[in-house]
Amino acid sequence: MKKVMFLCTGNSCRSQMAEGFAKEFGKGLLEVHSAGLSPQGVNPRAVAVMKEIGIDISGQTSKSIDGDLLGTMDIVITLCGNAAESCPWTPPGITRIHWPLEDPAKATGTEEEIMNEFRRIRDDIEKRVKTLVEDLRNG
Repeated sequence: MKKVMFLCTGNSCRSQMAEGFAKEFGKGLLEVHSAGLSPQGVNPRAVAVMKEIGIDISGQTSKSIDGDLLGTMDIVITLCGNAAESCPWTPPGITRIHWPLEDPAKATGTEEEIMNEFRRIRDDIEKRVKTLVEDLRNG
């Protein structure tokens, strides 16, 4: 079992969606965690767009980075520049990956335009997580 942690600033959208996808696609392969530099609660729009595709993240919680837990990870994936720059030092042997994704919570416009931005980011994360899981399965 590989331990993976998704990090972003608020642990409210991107890392929560990534956690949901990784739990879904990485069953039996991954132990999945997510955290944020300054947790802000799980964004209801993230919950809604994940529910649209049959993945329920409503039970997930927004968490701060736990340095001890972070040190046990095999893979740490940052999903924003702030997290990549501010993430605590990780010991050698932990694979660090950066996925530069825009924060859908900062989207503006009509509700439909904002939801479309959440969907766009969701779909991008889904592709990245599927690729990660496939790469890990294939060694």
